[in-house]
Amino acid sequence: MLRVFVQGGGCSGLQYGFEFDEQVQDGDTCVENQGVKLLVDPMSAQYLMGAEIDYREGLEGAQFVIRNPNATTTCGCGSSFSA
Repeated sequence: MLRVFVQGGGCSGLQYGFEFDEQVQDGDTCVENQGVKLLVDPMSAQYLMGAEIDYREGLEGAQFVIRNPNATTTCGCGSSFSA
């Protein structure tokens, strides 16, 4: 499963993180779409509510793209935000 989380950091104050995790923790939200399972902890869920997470492959390589309606500002690289 892929864990998606929000932590402090980046030029806008908060940043996204991704890691593989086989353990579902108490309070985790598990979302499955097209055979992919995502885990989100309760603190991160408040920042990711309503967000769309997409995986893209292009000239710059493969990456996750997050469209987050809760982000009030984002940095140029798109990996950090403020809410």
